[in-house]
Amino acid sequence: MRKQDKQPPKTKKYFRATKSGAGMTKAGVNKYRRDNPGSKLSTAVTKKPSKLKKDSKEAKRRKSYCARSAGQMKKFPGAAKDPNSRLRQARKRWNC
Repeated sequence: MRKQDKQPPKTKKYFRATKSGAGMTKAGVNKYRRDNPGSKLSTAVTKKPSKLKKDSKEAKRRKSYCARSAGQMKKFPGAAKDPNSRLRQARKRWNC
């Protein structure tokens, strides 16, 4: 059985507020990677899709995240309807 990952504390230093895009900050990602050696976690791709090269690594990460979060929108219709939910704010930040 896999060992549970250590999450950084849910503070302003490590996680964004819902209004500012709801995700981990750069400091949060660095803390997570220190606590979990071998992790490949990275921050959100916030560039506009038009500024990304079509087959770049960032474009693929963004497309994958948008596809996964679209599934969450179906699974959690309450969050999908609320424009201030963490899910909707994160999708907005990722330009989905």
